[in-house]
Amino acid sequence: MNTEQQISQLREELRRHNYSYYILDAPTISDYEFDMKLKELKALEEKHPEFYDATSPTLRVGGEITKNFETIVHDHRMYSLDNSYSKEDLSDWEKRIKKLVDGDVHYTCELKYDGASISLTYEDGVLLRAVTRGDGIQGDNVTTNVKTIKSVPLRLTGDFPPKFDIRGEIVLPYEGFAKMNQERIEAGEEPYANPRNTASGSLKLQDSSETAKRPLDCLLYSITGDRLGIKTQYENLEKARNWGFKVPKESKLVKSIDEVLEFVAYWDEHRHDLPYETDGVVIKVNDLQQQEELGFTAKAPRWAMAYKFKAEQVSTVLREITYQVGRTGAITPVANLEPVLLAGTTVKRASLHNADQIEKLDIREGDTVFVEKGGEIIPKIIKVDFQKRPQNSEPTQYITECPECNTSLIRKDGEAQHYCPNYNGCTPQIVGRIQHYISRKAMDIEGLGGETVALLVNAGLITNYADLYSLTKEQVLPLERMAEKSADNLISGIEKSKEIPFERVLFALGIRYVGETVAKKLAKHYKSIDAIIGASEEELVNVDEIGIKIAQSVTEFFVSEENKALISRLQHYGIQLEISADKLANQTDTLKGQAFVVSGVFEKVSRNELKKLIEDNGGKVSSSISSKTSYIVAGANMGPSKLEKAQKLEIPIISEDEFLGKIQ
Repeated sequence: MNTEQQISQLREELRRHNYSYYILDAPTISDYEFDMKLKELKALEEKHPEFYDATSPTLRVGGEITKNFETIVHDHRMYSLDNSYSKEDLSDWEKRIKKLVDGDVHYTCELKYDGASISLTYEDGVLLRAVTRGDGIQGDNVTTNVKTIKSVPLRLTGDFPPKFDIRGEIVLPYEGFAKMNQERIEAGEEPYANPRNTASGSLKLQDSSETAKRPLDCLLYSITGDRLGIKTQYENLEKARNWGFKVPKESKLVKSIDEVLEFVAYWDEHRHDLPYETDGVVIKVNDLQQQEELGFTAKAPRWAMAYKFKAEQVSTVLREITYQVGRTGAITPVANLEPVLLAGTTVKRASLHNADQIEKLDIREGDTVFVEKGGEIIPKIIKVDFQKRPQNSEPTQYITECPECNTSLIRKDGEAQHYCPNYNGCTPQIVGRIQHYISRKAMDIEGLGGETVALLVNAGLITNYADLYSLTKEQVLPLERMAEKSADNLISGIEKSKEIPFERVLFALGIRYVGETVAKKLAKHYKSIDAIIGASEEELVNVDEIGIKIAQSVTEFFVSEENKALISRLQHYGIQLEISADKLANQTDTLKGQAFVVSGVFEKVSRNELKKLIEDNGGKVSSSISSKTSYIVAGANMGPSKLEKAQKLEIPIISEDEFLGKIQ
């Protein structure tokens, strides 16, 4: 046997042992024997660098340094999930599903592990990259660190597709977490707060050899890609397991919501027997064609629901109520609490939402209150322990003036929150608007974070987001913690933001009620900022999904002379305030005023490509058939109830080829 064959054989043998130990939990050799073989392979590789392999088991120990984690746009968006807390929630969800799809609906139940979400991309069976969830649209490239996790296969086996993504959670088992904390305490260091945050932080360590020391695990649950030949979510899990991924075995295929609730009840009781943190169950429609039919809302898939286990509650003392001012001027009351441990983290603050909530619960300073997390990231107060209320307690008087600029607060009819109307003179509003402008989903200005924005405003260098474009390196260098390279990155990031497309610029402006989806609708309909400025309330309401509330907010924003001056300056600096010529070239009004329902399986284009073609040509995509539907584009396996409804309403049914003919 020559050296190359010897190296190849050792690699293959170590991969098999690694799979048995970390995936099957059934070791085939002792740790000592494994280490000896690894040592032998490492020595051979060092002596013969010409046989280098990026997927060699010896590279699991790390050592590569990453100074800056590159931002990567996900090929397939990573959506969040809607939450449910009761049988009624799940029943309502099921009713919505059955209105939109044909046939029996079965569900895959999976435990919801509490870790750091990750997307792994494989090409020709080899790990290409690992990217954090980020904002769901783009995340950080943490491939070097993820390669050190033993349960992540660097090379697959079996009948895997040429290229696909697989999603999962990076978790830190309880046992490993306890051991890490014991070592930190013995070294005189502060213990880590909880496994989830520690797992997440491990992915962003600059030295991958430090990540390699942490006993991280990777649990996978969803294969994503085009034309994968997989028909159900349950098959999805089985395929992933066969290719070498660690897929939890607790998942179960069920036929009804009652069976879903049995699964939930069992694991609510037994979850503490598991080696990892779990906070609920994820229920998915099993049939992938039905998933495609159901599609997505702006934030979450319609075909999946997270059922959260009953929230943990603790009691503590409310020391003081303070008030925060948001970028829109909205005032949020905050309870400052005696620190208390809740669901693995120390809680010091909780949102009180608004004046009505304080009055409804009769919350007062000095009260003993019950706090829970539930599905909220921010803890909330759910009730007061009146038996422990101090005798000298006084009802809470909600503030009447802005805590930052002393302007009298206003509260519009029908609105829960109070607002500070000092739009251009209230510092938190100014800072908040600029922070929103530079955020990832908006202008994504690299080198400029929220703290730096506050420093720039407090130093008097900027008072609005247009001022960013007149900043110089010399002006920002004296700022706290601003080195020469940081200053270069900041100025370069601001310059690069001039390439951000119009719909994201529109979102970045911070117009009230204009989120990502509304910004896209407006940009697509009007094509330029000037056309939006010139639109009346009545015209705006006629745009798809734009209601009177949004229309009023848009017209109010552009009536302001200060805002018009800002837009004028942004135009002068070269910001994209209209849809680019390239994008316009791919868009037409051929299908304007027509609504389409897409149903079935297609051959020439994928369902998502079909929907994009409809929208690019001015049409609207609907998820359900109604009298307003213009056409149904039908592929193979169109549901019988959809066909029946279409025939009843006399809606034309066209094939994939007929549709493509329409837009050509």
